[in-house]
Amino acid sequence: MARACARHILVRTKEEAEKLKKQLASGADFTILAKKYSQCNSAKKGGDLGEFPQGRMLKAFDNTVFNKPVLKVHGPVKTKFGYHLIETIYRN
Repeated sequence: MARACARHILVRTKEEAEKLKKQLASGADFTILAKKYSQCNSAKKGGDLGEFPQGRMLKAFDNTVFNKPVLKVHGPVKTKFGYHLIETIYRN
């Protein structure tokens, strides 16, 4: 079964996610932004979700992690929890 390691920033609005994505594109530190803005419990770990198998996350999140290029920030990705900016660290 495929596995991946990813980190994310979860916010309530698409606009907030887009604003943070622009900051990341300008060189902002993902870990710092996740700790400051993410609504997920993973915020205290800089958004790090660790390694997980394909199929564990919500479909839209899972599709991004397992199908988009690695080491690039993708999103905003909408789920029932809000809007995510997702970076896949590795896949195997």
